[in-house]
Amino acid sequence: MPKEKKGLEIKKLISSLAWQQRNLPWVLVAIAVIALDLISKAWVSNSLYYGQRIEVLPVFDLVLLHNTGAAFSFLAEAGGWQRVFFVALGVIASLFLWGWMNRLKPSEKLTALALALILGGALGNLHDRILHGYVVDFLAFHWNHSYFPAFNIADAGISVGAALIIWLAFFGKESKT
Repeated sequence: MPKEKKGLEIKKLISSLAWQQRNLPWVLVAIAVIALDLISKAWVSNSLYYGQRIEVLPVFDLVLLHNTGAAFSFLAEAGGWQRVFFVALGVIASLFLWGWMNRLKPSEKLTALALALILGGALGNLHDRILHGYVVDFLAFHWNHSYFPAFNIADAGISVGAALIIWLAFFGKESKT
């Protein structure tokens, strides 16, 4: 690739990260996810001791857990290097999501909502990784003695946003104009 073309590509990439006023509603959605996530984690961290389980419903408990790994505690026992890896991954993913959101057409509102949910969740968990070295998880669903891995509000935002992106890929009718 010639240097001039490569330079244009880098400028285009950097310009896609610039603030765009039309994204204000989606930024507010991401901020709401971050706020709900951090407030709920602070409340649980100050109300429960590590591992304490409080039954809320027969299929749902609150439990304070610390996850040094990724989803479903993947790499939780990796020896510490995963903290730097997941912080870097979170920063890169957040920049990618922001750039993607900035390139959307104004009519692609559902895609923007999905990206805002994912971005808010990514930043909420990134905050935990930077500050604590782990992510606070506290929502535990189960059936009898079979437990789904505990998660948090940030994870819920990421999951709902990703499900919406998948749904839009298969069934979405958003206008691209």
